[in-house]
Amino acid sequence: MDQLVRMKCVSCRAGEPTVTDGEIAVFQPQVPEWRIAERDGIKRLERTYRFPDFVKALAFTNRVGELAEAEGHHPAVLTEWGRVTVTWWTHKIKGLHRNDFIMSAKTDAVYTDVTGIH
Repeated sequence: MDQLVRMKCVSCRAGEPTVTDGEIAVFQPQVPEWRIAERDGIKRLERTYRFPDFVKALAFTNRVGELAEAEGHHPAVLTEWGRVTVTWWTHKIKGLHRNDFIMSAKTDAVYTDVTGIH
């Protein structure tokens, strides 16, 4: 995860390739709590984080939003009482890009910062 957290998102244009199975094999172990989900034929990275209440879940959601704005890459976020589900994929290429793994690692770092849980 440390390697991905130190990376920055790069500008991604339509037509760029999605990550290969080989790249997924390299990146996935760095964000082991994330699963690859496929919806509407599009691979996405998804993780649900747990919280003791809505207030902490909302604080985390806001921090993820700040991170997304800073990196120029935005997830789908579902905030509920006691949990937040974050889903990363690259809309322009309709699939996974290295940026999605970078942002997954950075989202994990935000969770650790907010909760102290690794």
